[in-house]
Amino acid sequence: MPIRPLPPQLVNQIAAGEVVERPASVVKELVENALDAGAGRVQVEIEQGGARRILVRDDGCGIPRDELALALSRHATSKITSLEDLERVMSLGFRGEALPSIASVSRLALASRTADEEAGWQVTSEGDETCSEPEPRPMPVGTRVEVRDLFFNVPARRRFLKTERTEFGHIEQLMRRVALSRFETGFELTHNGRTIFSLPACPDRAAREQRLARLCGAPFVEHAVFLDHAQGGLRLWGWLARPTFSRSQPDLQHFFVNGRMVRDRLITHAVRQAYQDVLYHGRHPAFVLYFELDPERVDVNAHPAKHEVRFRESRGVHDFLYRTLHRAIAGMKPGGGELVQPVAGAAVAPGAMPGGIMPQQPQAADTQVEMRVYADLHPREEGPAMASTVNAVAEATMPARNEVQAEEHPLGYALAQLQGVYILAQNRHGLVLVDMHAAHERITYERLKQAWQAGRVASQPLLVPETLAVSRAEADLAEAHAESLARLGLEIDRVGEERIRVRAIPVLLAREQAEPLVRDVLADLQAQGSSTRLQEAMNAVLSTMACHGSVRANRQLTVAEMNALLRDMERTERSDQCNHGRPTWVQLDMNQLDHLFLRGQ
Repeated sequence: MPIRPLPPQLVNQIAAGEVVERPASVVKELVENALDAGAGRVQVEIEQGGARRILVRDDGCGIPRDELALALSRHATSKITSLEDLERVMSLGFRGEALPSIASVSRLALASRTADEEAGWQVTSEGDETCSEPEPRPMPVGTRVEVRDLFFNVPARRRFLKTERTEFGHIEQLMRRVALSRFETGFELTHNGRTIFSLPACPDRAAREQRLARLCGAPFVEHAVFLDHAQGGLRLWGWLARPTFSRSQPDLQHFFVNGRMVRDRLITHAVRQAYQDVLYHGRHPAFVLYFELDPERVDVNAHPAKHEVRFRESRGVHDFLYRTLHRAIAGMKPGGGELVQPVAGAAVAPGAMPGGIMPQQPQAADTQVEMRVYADLHPREEGPAMASTVNAVAEATMPARNEVQAEEHPLGYALAQLQGVYILAQNRHGLVLVDMHAAHERITYERLKQAWQAGRVASQPLLVPETLAVSRAEADLAEAHAESLARLGLEIDRVGEERIRVRAIPVLLAREQAEPLVRDVLADLQAQGSSTRLQEAMNAVLSTMACHGSVRANRQLTVAEMNALLRDMERTERSDQCNHGRPTWVQLDMNQLDHLFLRGQ
């Protein structure tokens, strides 16, 4: 067959195949156009899951009468004019393909009015490349786009649509994400005449958190901490849920780059790495985060539907995201106050606890209480458990503590020990229950990590160095990163174009097989420009050591020793969870306790 140009209608329908996957795709493009027009409020009306009708109405700047027909032609846009504009795109849409693509597979009516016009004007299209002449239409300033009978002229595409409920589910999820991306804009969504949500604009943080509670659930807001950190032209802010609020699915993860919803492997890896030490196996973190940077430092033109972006300095972005989130999670300790850093790398003195944990000095409020080292105990041969508990309660009443002191210690003061497993404490809110082994395990683990990281990682020379066959690219990476890998205890030499020799591995990983470890590290370096395999493997060993070196269950502690553990928890990073991601403590406030006993009912 001879080469010939495709008809304009077919070109538009091919483009529609990339842009218009389902009704939610139409809603996305139209709502993004409304936001680019500066809309303060966007209303979306859906019928039959979007297959029958989609209406998007906004109060933005509008489109002049003479430009309405041009808006339905391909590659016509007001958002970029040159290559320089394309390299620093701030608008959500910019290709000029959305409206003509949608018009080619639907019956479309576009009406708009600018502030300079006395009335609005409307053009219509019936699934082809032509549109009607503009006709007057009474309307307020803004734009109104109505899409009817989606895919009416492409029966094969229409047959691929799912049920009404499923298609609307995609639209609702999309609109929730869009509403999270623009707090300054109000949104309303209706389906078959029923209002799904109506959200006013959010002028301050309190209003934003109300929207978060509406869209993500009140429990998310209750368990989230707010962060806002900027450095080197990069800014990350938003809400990060505590690890104890983890999910079975990654269904509550929202990340926005310069206001754009994105799915990006680099971002996902940075978040997962930041949470790696505190999440229970198979669980997923929850977050709503906003990343801002100079538009010249990110390419938003990497995907036809603009779901993905490409960072020009990916390593720097990854490190910034990881460090910011890592520090935020590290600060999630009881009370949520300013983190008090423990001394790193301290020598293990005689009488110190397992893992190099030094006994804490008595606090001013505890001068009449002996602060013995709670982890350096031998099993007691006292009377029955009941007698031990009574003695603990008796100790807890001495001396009396005032309200100021209770405020200083979020976990309060110990009352007793339950079955040798849990510490019962009282704070200003009510009852605190602490899993003493899980809590001490985290304390021991964090201090082992700090001591380990204080100096160069010791390496273990291999009796017989291992020579590995690798690709040339992997050999280049091993050679380029040889110095940084050596600081982590992994010594590698290049001995050929496609051969490397492993001479030493970290002492803590002496029982590991060198070859799979090295290959995993090189794979990470090739995919992400960095690798945390060594650190993760060493952390796993340190975690095991901490588990074995921590207070065991059924060990009787005095009140002084229990209080020492509570104070250490308040000073230790990530002490809300043990090394395996389980919670270390829970709070039951007075209202919850009253409810249990039906008080006031």
